[in-house]
Amino acid sequence: MSERATETKLILVKRRTRLEELAWRHNTEEQARFYIESRGEDFDAYIHEDQSYRTSLAAAETALSRIGRVQTLDRDFLSNFIFGAQDVVVVLGQDGLVANTLKYLHGQPVVAVNPDPARIDGVLLPFQVTDLDVVLKELLRAKRPIKRVSMAEASLNDGQAMVAVNDFFIGPKNHTSLRYEIDFRQMSEMHSSSGVIVSTGLGSTGWMRSVIAGSLGVARARGVQSDRTEIYQPLSWDAQKLMFSVREPFPSNTTQTELVYGEIAGGEALIIKSQAPENGVIFSDGMIGDAIEFNSGAVVNISLSQRYGSIVH
Repeated sequence: MSERATETKLILVKRRTRLEELAWRHNTEEQARFYIESRGEDFDAYIHEDQSYRTSLAAAETALSRIGRVQTLDRDFLSNFIFGAQDVVVVLGQDGLVANTLKYLHGQPVVAVNPDPARIDGVLLPFQVTDLDVVLKELLRAKRPIKRVSMAEASLNDGQAMVAVNDFFIGPKNHTSLRYEIDFRQMSEMHSSSGVIVSTGLGSTGWMRSVIAGSLGVARARGVQSDRTEIYQPLSWDAQKLMFSVREPFPSNTTQTELVYGEIAGGEALIIKSQAPENGVIFSDGMIGDAIEFNSGAVVNISLSQRYGSIVH
């Protein structure tokens, strides 16, 4: 391979397609077909999506192998994989795969590729497979802009820690409420709510935006007037602050509803102390399978992380 442009390792992160997930869950593709078609869905759509992804994956592997050493990594192994400091990471998938990958990196550049532009909008996916040759070569010559992405960190009093690229959820793992004490900027309240969301700049365009849109909509429907323009402004991806919002806080003789929204600047922390005997969890970026238990006695500090992501543009 003397014609390689670099000896830098290129890590290609892939995911299982919906067809592969179904076949794994139902043991065979034939049983998966029966399951889907018995519910009136078009199984061929799953097949075409799978074929499109496989074609893009093969093309990406070929393009990258002309440039450097390639290692293909399935998303299921991200948490156990040790990335080298000089590795370049290429993600082939949806926005969620990009966010999930960034959680396991320490600033290595990520080239995010849309494998199927006809089916995937891809806010975080600026490139297609056909762009890889030019983009990688320019990146290796330091000729591509890189966008920095702030992250959040949750540190618990038992030593466990977790980072988030988009957001944290702290709350009940089922459709109930969680009792906890919330502390921020020398203000403290007891709460009973369906949970707290803490968003990064990247995450402020997603879940947090919908929470605030819902709150404003309810307020307007109830006739609450505001003397300022109620226009939500998401944070920039590299914002040095986080946003938090309490979902559905319940007022009672022992719980309050004043401390329900705020922005956490660098050097600050939101502190939440669980008062729940069971069912409390903390998870990041929608990955409930990786949740940490958050029951009575658990205390979590949420702040900006010193880690950050780097997305190539």
